[in-house]
Parts: sequence; structure tokens; C-alpha cells
Amino acid sequence: MKTIYFAGGCFWGVEKYFSMAKGVISTKVGYANGSKNNPTYHDLKSGLDDASETVKIDYDENIISLEKLLELYLRVVDPFSINKQGEDEGVQYRTGIYYLDINEKEIILNYFNRVGLRNYAIEILPLKKFFDAEEYHQNYLNKNPQGYCHINMAKLRDDEKK
Repeated sequence: MKTIYFAGGCFWGVEKYFSMAKGVISTKVGYANGSKNNPTYHDLKSGLDDASETVKIDYDENIISLEKLLELYLRVVDPFSINKQGEDEGVQYRTGIYYLDINEKEIILNYFNRVGLRNYAIEILPLKKFFDAEEYHQNYLNKNPQGYCHINMAKLRDDEKK
């Protein structure tokens, strides 16, 4: 099993989208690479912390590759938007890919180069810290099917779903 962290705007939709992908073992929403320890949603909304809303993705690399996860990610984020995805705006809604293994940085950069992605606003950084979001945010769209989501779940094809 491997782990990667994706920030792509509101974490509710990012979490739901990746939780449906074949090869993804588990997802957890939280706050990554901020200045505070154990920030809350209120801290981010009120500007008291600069963490990004992020999804921890545990995946089976024998079923889905990091490159395939990157492909899925780029389908649902605007890689050129700064601090905004969908209707959500603010530093906590920036895009980012946070890795645990330095070798993953090369895989990410090579993939972006191969697909011709240039001048993107996506942070590609080592994960410095990650704190779980409050329980009510976990699997939010499963609990609240009519909740707001900027991600079109239909971007995940049937053959890519669990």
C-alpha cells in the first residue's frame, strides 16, 4: 500500500471521487502543510491557518498507479487556478500534491511533463504535516448526498470504479 495526498479545492468532492476509484483502499480528509498543529475548519475559514483542504489517499499500487491517480486528479481540478476551485475561494482551496517519498516527486513532474502540463498552480511538495478534519467532514457527501460539490463524479469512468 502507498499513500499520496491531494488538495483540489473543497475536500468533500475530492474525497468522494477518489473513494470510488478502483485500487483506492481508503481516504481521509484533513488539513495539510499549514502553520498550526491540529487546525480546525474554523481556523482555515477565518484565516487563522494556511493549511490546504487535503485528502489522504491510501492505494494499492498493484491495482492503480500513481500516474493513474494523477490522471484522475487532473480531470477534476483546474490546475491553473490559484486558491480557487469551483465556487470555493481562499488559500485553503489551493491545489496541491503532497508526497511522502522523494521519488514520487520525480514521477509527478515526469507525468506533468509527459501530458504537456506547464505553468500550473499546483503545489508539489513533501508532506510536512497532516491533521484529520473533524468527523462531520469525513465521507461528507455519503452522509449528505445533496451537499455542495464542485466535482463532476461522472468524470470517473465505469471501468475505473470499484
